[in-house]
Amino acid sequence: MQREIEAALERTRGIVRTTPLLESRALNQRVGRRILVKAECLQVTGSFKFRGAWNALGALPPAQRSNGVIAYSSGNHAQGVAEAAGRMEVPAVIIMPSDAPRAKLDGTRELGADIITYDRPGGESREAIGEALARERDLTLIKPYDDLTVIAGQATCGVEIAQQAQLAGVSNCDVLTCCGGGGLTAGVALALSAHAPTLRVRPVEPHGADDTCRSLQQGTRLTIEGTPDTLCDAIVTPMPGELTFPILQRLCGPGLSVSDAEVFEAMALAMRYFNLVVEPGGAVALAAALTGRDTPTPGSDVIVIASGGNVDMDVFATALAAA
Repeated sequence: MQREIEAALERTRGIVRTTPLLESRALNQRVGRRILVKAECLQVTGSFKFRGAWNALGALPPAQRSNGVIAYSSGNHAQGVAEAAGRMEVPAVIIMPSDAPRAKLDGTRELGADIITYDRPGGESREAIGEALARERDLTLIKPYDDLTVIAGQATCGVEIAQQAQLAGVSNCDVLTCCGGGGLTAGVALALSAHAPTLRVRPVEPHGADDTCRSLQQGTRLTIEGTPDTLCDAIVTPMPGELTFPILQRLCGPGLSVSDAEVFEAMALAMRYFNLVVEPGGAVALAAALTGRDTPTPGSDVIVIASGGNVDMDVFATALAAA
């Protein structure tokens, strides 16, 4: 995969933003440890997903790409694919749950994608819909995480973390990632294994949607039944990816999970100390670091990825009021 990651770095150069690694002395004093925040909520389209989307579309042969692409997503991958397709002037069809946050539905539509909604609570399969439409319309399916070019694109975030951590004098620490299907977590873990092997990746999920955490504990992919009761829509997946999970098993530490209340506090503190708007699913890694649940050693350094900032304003207001 390192060759694919190098190709992704070339393909995304000058297109993908190098997002900052932020630190607040006041927050460090408050929690008694160094917390460095990789602000992927400042990425193009408001999340890390643009990295993988741009790389995946850019890797397609021009003739295949010109036919158009299709993706399924609750919002961030949707917007990443829609933006990449728009810049490359190719058609994009996006399958989104009807109960996705309004900000994500509107944002994807504004980027020019053709949106098809499905009944997620009712059990409709986005995978089945996507595969059928791809065959019917001769579109290329860009999966949100189980795609090697997508994983390689997300790995560019890990390469940046390796470089920025060195400049910040941070080593031998954990890197906490917000984890759904595992594309970001796998990509960052692969990048750090080559560029900063003393940094260990650990996935973080919301309570009740912690399929990766449970799967890592059991050593096999487990499925979460039903729709978890959480506001962290961006990272709710039924099970870890087929391609991503072996990478997580090989390179990652144990998973962690946090409550929605802890996520709300993290969202509020991200705004207070960094002036960052972070969505619930993008705040779980920071939430875990704030609790100190990730380490038995008080005062240890930690890097967290704030993976997205596409949040409905009423949810954001509730988070700020609850903190």
